[in-house]
Amino acid sequence: MTTGSVGLFAPQPQRPRLGTVALASGAAWVLAGNDTGTMVTASPRLYPHMWSWDAAFIMVGLAQLDVDRAAREMETLLSGQWADGMIPHIVFSDENGYFPGPDRWQTAVVCEHAPARPHTSGICQPPVHAVALRKIVDAGRRRGGADRRRAESLLRTSWPRLFAWQRWLATHRDPLGTGLIAVTHGWESGMDNSPRWDSAYASVRPGGDLPPYVRKDLDKVGDEGERPTDDEYDRYLWLIEEMRRVGYRADEIVRTGSFLVGDVFMTALFALSCEVLAELGEESRQPGEQVAQLRHWAARSRSAVLATRDPATGLARDFDVRAEKWITTPSIAGFSPLLCGGLSPEDQTALVAALEGPDWMGHPGLAVATPPTVSPSAPEFMPKQYWRGPQWPVISWLFSWAMRRGGMYDTAADIRAETLRLVSDGTFAEYYHPLTGAPLGSLSQSWTAAVVLDWLYEG
Repeated sequence: MTTGSVGLFAPQPQRPRLGTVALASGAAWVLAGNDTGTMVTASPRLYPHMWSWDAAFIMVGLAQLDVDRAAREMETLLSGQWADGMIPHIVFSDENGYFPGPDRWQTAVVCEHAPARPHTSGICQPPVHAVALRKIVDAGRRRGGADRRRAESLLRTSWPRLFAWQRWLATHRDPLGTGLIAVTHGWESGMDNSPRWDSAYASVRPGGDLPPYVRKDLDKVGDEGERPTDDEYDRYLWLIEEMRRVGYRADEIVRTGSFLVGDVFMTALFALSCEVLAELGEESRQPGEQVAQLRHWAARSRSAVLATRDPATGLARDFDVRAEKWITTPSIAGFSPLLCGGLSPEDQTALVAALEGPDWMGHPGLAVATPPTVSPSAPEFMPKQYWRGPQWPVISWLFSWAMRRGGMYDTAADIRAETLRLVSDGTFAEYYHPLTGAPLGSLSQSWTAAVVLDWLYEG
């Protein structure tokens, strides 16, 4: 879908909009409704488990409601951390309504590093957990008393675990030795079926011995067109099969796996999280050499992000390690330098202007001026399908938070205001149609509710 076809999507009739109090109450209700007691599941039907980066954003919202509950969420996630430091992308609950589940992954069966309980997947997701810890600690200190003690205790116990997680990424996912963090599956990026991965996935050839499977996601969304295709799922599952057959050994997967892409978005978040964790380490008097190591990793990966920028557009790019070529898809990942910093003032101004411009937030066809995941001006733009165009409130929150931290206050405030307008229908959808504002994917999505709460509480 290109710019010239945007007019095919007429705005939907105006839905009732919630005021601030009702919206905050609705968000709190979503988190309570998705709470099993030990974890807040990602959503009530489609995602009945704990996803790694979902959980981090959920903690951000929980911190505004209950510091202890937010701390317990971190502890539940870390209970699934592998012995080598990796935080897996799923920590499974006892629910069975999701595929691929533990029986498909078999992590504890074939990998010595995976815990026997809880069951986990065998890949990772973006390292945003230091941001969540920062929010919990800040909320506890602001409230004082028992909340402060709980937050400080969590900081002492979880900081070494998060350091081990960052170290795992720096050790096992820097195949080029430049600081550019690589993913071995599109799911690891968090942006599962983004067109960023199309060319890399096209080179994945599922074997004839791919075990059979039955998808469980298609009967839980209203429109199958919003979800990945069966061919895409074959490739997703073949990559898992490759990993399972080598016992999920991190270095072996990087060496032999069919999919290996230097992910500029993941790298920017790694650099950002290293900086945040270093700050928390200084505050809590963690070992100085580890704090210094975090600063080193942050600087190295920040430089790697800046080195990916396209000379023609200024946008950051992923690098397909297997094909040895840049990926130039105009996705939201192109603005990754705004997450980790390091740009000159002139380059930062230019990149912010591009984000606010007519190919992105300023596109005349958008229902609200918040970042879409793919430019509406690009041929890859698909406004209804998952990471191929829709607007995700959690991505808006992430950019707004990082840009505010980096001094880009006006744009951060604009993204916040526009995204709150988008979600004020009270559905707390997983993502939204960028041209009509219609809710898409799973409704009552926990991380959407969580970031809304944070914005409403902190402004």
